[in-house]
Order: sequence, then structure tokens, then C-alpha cells
Amino acid sequence: MPRYKTRPLSEAAADGGVAAVDRALLLLRAFRQGDKTLTLTVLAERAGLVKSTALRLLASLVHAGLLQRREDGYALGSEISRLQAVHAASFNLGEAVIPVLRQLAEATRESAAFHVRQGDQRLCLYRVDSPQPLRDHGREGDLFPLEKGSGGRVLLAFSGAEGDIYDRIRREKVAVLSADRVPDLAGVSSPVFDAAGHLLGALTLIMPLSRSHPSHREVVRKAALDLTLHLGGSGHLFA
Repeated sequence: MPRYKTRPLSEAAADGGVAAVDRALLLLRAFRQGDKTLTLTVLAERAGLVKSTALRLLASLVHAGLLQRREDGYALGSEISRLQAVHAASFNLGEAVIPVLRQLAEATRESAAFHVRQGDQRLCLYRVDSPQPLRDHGREGDLFPLEKGSGGRVLLAFSGAEGDIYDRIRREKVAVLSADRVPDLAGVSSPVFDAAGHLLGALTLIMPLSRSHPSHREVVRKAALDLTLHLGGSGHLFA
């Protein structure tokens, strides 16, 4: 059984919140993609709690239907499914993505976009333009090739494409390309995942080749990680 670093409880407490609630939420957040049941030992270790505290909190979570007790440990309960259905019915992807694009464009003064796969092409679903006069002129709704450009390369990489470039993208969770689609453009893209660990799209920063900077790589990767976490995905997907 792999061991996980414990998290000090002070890091989990919210200002003005209730410590017990924060600790209980740590137990729910301990579940990761692929987990069916987790033992008390694993839950306590991942949440950074002593077993006696974890056991009391687990009893409350089971009582609320957020977890269920099984012979081999604890599993997510039916209340999680109900809440997910409520969330899905009211969720608007743009409300999560567009603020991130705006922050990227403001921080870098370059164009930021979110691409999704549409058959054998990629669709620019959302975009915020660079405030600078020299920029590319893509628009929301435009279709681009999958096999060209950093956004398309990311979508292909996490759709199982083979080759060194795709292996590297899967490993590093970022693609940095120059003159791949257009000779004078550079792009930096990183994947965004949903709560189930499925690829949602590619977060992309686009700029003239002359303004490409090494710092863009980590800025885009961190923005994609933060968006993934906001959408319920796991940070372990970027490990």
C-alpha cells in the first residue's frame, strides 16, 4: 500500500469556518479517480487525520449519505450522486473557463483560448483577445486542425495519439510549440480535466513568435491545473 504525506490540520481550516467540517471534507476529497472503497487507514492517512478522529467524522458522513460503509471500507454514498445531478443541471462551462482566460490575457497581454475536439478538428469554444494590436485573429467558433498547433496536439495526446511529441505532452501536461500551425505564431497549451478525470479541452495561450517567453509554459500549466481543480478534477492528474 503506497504511503501518502499527511496534511497538517491548520492547512485545512478555513478562516471563520468550522474545523470539524473542514476535516470531514478532507475525507471526502481523499477519494481519487479509480477508487471504489478506501479503508479507514488510507482515508486517515490521505486526510492527515488520526484514526479516532477520522472514524467519528466518517460516522457523520455515512449518516448524511455522503459515504457508505462496506465490508472492505468506505465508498461514496448516494447523496454524492444526487448533488452531482443538481450540479450538472445548473453548470455552465463558460462560467468557469472565461474568467480564467481573462486572467491569462490580463497577466500575459496575449490571447487566451479554450479548444475542444470536434471530430477530426478542434473548435475554439471560448476566447479572450490580447489587448495588443499585433496578435492572431482567431475567433470563437473557428475550427482548426487537430494535428497542428499546441491546442490540437494536447487534444490528440490525451486521446491516445502515439509518438514522441504526444508522450512528452502526456508526461509534462503542457505543449509549447512555435510555428507549428502558422509560421509567425507560438502557442502554449495544457489539458483541462473534469471531476471524472476525462479531458474537457485544452487551455491555450497564443502569441506572435517574437513575444513567446519561457514563463508562459508554467503560467498556462498552472492555470489549467487551477481550472481542473475548480471543476472538481484531481491535482494528481498533473503530477
